[in-house]
Amino acid sequence: QGQLVESGGGSVQAGGSLRLSCAVSESTVRWSCMAWFRQAPGKEREGVAFIDSDDMTTYADSVKGRFTISKDNAKNTLHLQMDSLKPEDTAMYYCAANFFRTRCATISGYFGVWGQGTQVTVSS
Repeated sequence: QGQLVESGGGSVQAGGSLRLSCAVSESTVRWSCMAWFRQAPGKEREGVAFIDSDDMTTYADSVKGRFTISKDNAKNTLHLQMDSLKPEDTAMYYCAANFFRTRCATISGYFGVWGQGTQVTVSS
């Protein structure tokens, strides 16, 4: 029902930027609910940003104004632009999809397809 492959993670200093990408195969981002989650060591997985088929977006309070989620329908790719990064943004970031729904719910159980994750490390 689709595969997701993340890229773009890395190590940056606080205040820096990173752009994550999620390439989708065997399905389409255009009519789906897509999201980015993250999980830091010892913490639960949390939803970071969500985008539905109408490009309506939802963000966690902790990243509002700093992160931007977007879709490239032509390239079937999801992106997460992360600016003004903070050490507390350090985590493994996962792309997630619900290819059967056009609207999003902000809980991890709503998403049936996950990528393998990409590590983001922000140093102070």
